[in-house]
Amino acid sequence: MGTTEKPRRITMTPAARRVLAAAEKLFYERGIHAVGVDLIAAEAGVTKKTLYDRFGSKEQIVVEYLVDRDERWRAFLARHLDAARPQPPAPVLAVFDASRAWSRENSPKGCSMVNAHAEISDASHPAYPVITGQKEWMLALFTRLARDTAPDRADQLGMTLTLLHEGALVAHGLDIFPDPIGQAREQARVLLAAAGNA
Repeated sequence: MGTTEKPRRITMTPAARRVLAAAEKLFYERGIHAVGVDLIAAEAGVTKKTLYDRFGSKEQIVVEYLVDRDERWRAFLARHLDAARPQPPAPVLAVFDASRAWSRENSPKGCSMVNAHAEISDASHPAYPVITGQKEWMLALFTRLARDTAPDRADQLGMTLTLLHEGALVAHGLDIFPDPIGQAREQARVLLAAAGNA
């Protein structure tokens, strides 16, 4: 998870997987604070005792939910990056293409990390480093990819690309205008073309 230490994880039993699947659906649709362990247990078809035996706390369920989504996102993104031409700006644009596809399939209400951060702003919460670590990782990825276009301006480009990307994810969740991720992709293309010609 970015530059932060890795979160504590649990061993996934079949019952734990059912709990995690139920929690993911409920947390994403209703919000983390709005969903209690009673509802998660009922949706998963397990007792509350089983839930606590497997996870220990609701906080650990939140950690597992966010880490699981982040791992699936990174694998999804890796496939898009592997399929992209290696020459700039194709890898950067592939990130936007992956985000557009992921958001349509998995995130109609916006980025799960951004949504979670709206509820978890306490740095002592065990899920907080998962959230910030995922965004740090995205910033590092954009910076590394920008280095191929403009090595001397990679840090600034990485931050700008991250702002375009994250803003597009928020706008997607708000659904106030069509295809914000596609529009951010076009702005990224223009930005990289200008940086490459500078």
